[in-house]
Amino acid sequence: MSTGPHVAVVTDTTTYMPAELIQRLGIREVSLYVGWGGNLEREDSYTDLRAFYSRLDETTDLPKTSQPSVGDFRAVYEPLIAEGREIVSIHIAESLSGTCASAREAAGELAADRAEARIEVVDASTGAAGLACLVIAAAEAANAGADTDAVLAAVERAREQLDIWFCLDTLEYLRKGGRIGAAQALLGSALQIKPILTFGAEIEPVGRVRTHARARRRMQEYLVELHNREATDWVVQHAQSPEDADWLVDQGREILGSEPLFRTEVGPVLGAHLGSGMLVGGMVRG
Repeated sequence: MSTGPHVAVVTDTTTYMPAELIQRLGIREVSLYVGWGGNLEREDSYTDLRAFYSRLDETTDLPKTSQPSVGDFRAVYEPLIAEGREIVSIHIAESLSGTCASAREAAGELAADRAEARIEVVDASTGAAGLACLVIAAAEAANAGADTDAVLAAVERAREQLDIWFCLDTLEYLRKGGRIGAAQALLGSALQIKPILTFGAEIEPVGRVRTHARARRRMQEYLVELHNREATDWVVQHAQSPEDADWLVDQGREILGSEPLFRTEVGPVLGAHLGSGMLVGGMVRG
């Protein structure tokens, strides 16, 4: 017997959404893994982000990250299927992680065992706040009684209207972690630049500035761009930059005239590849 909407929404831990919001929307999470020296732990077990980032800053070795296992996905999917529910499972960009691959394998196994099982795995083609925006759109549609096809359509509409920018203190962590994508073009262009990037299926550069003050100014201008596009939702996240995040929230309130969906810190899996920086995303609700 189902204990919630007919469609269940599943995601992974790289949304970095507040726990209260996840619980309120009835979203299920599957954890990625991260750690040093072969000792990988569930990302959701890291409760002290300050300690994690302190170690990241103090060591020359980046931690290793890993996607959830097929068994991890089955452990979340099976109880939902047993309740008679269908599943929309939305995850970090496939170009950045094997998470979608594990989800699809688990979905295929369950479909082979139970013909009535319907599990739709969606490559979000983004991560962090971008992934969170899509998951929120899906969960709100599901909670309003939408069927699986309508939930998928809500995700697609949100993806078309979604834009995420972030500014980092350095490209070094992306370079070391092999996630630099098209931002490779910025390497060697200057020793001291603050790269401004967009977070889609690939991490791509949209600009660069030379000082922290100019980085803030460019992100403020981006908030104005979101306002001009009539963005209805916006999010602020940061990695080791709480003051920047607070400043961006204040700017966003003034420019957009509303509160952000949330303001959080990026966790270990993506934080290991970003270093420190600030992120702003916006979406037009269609």
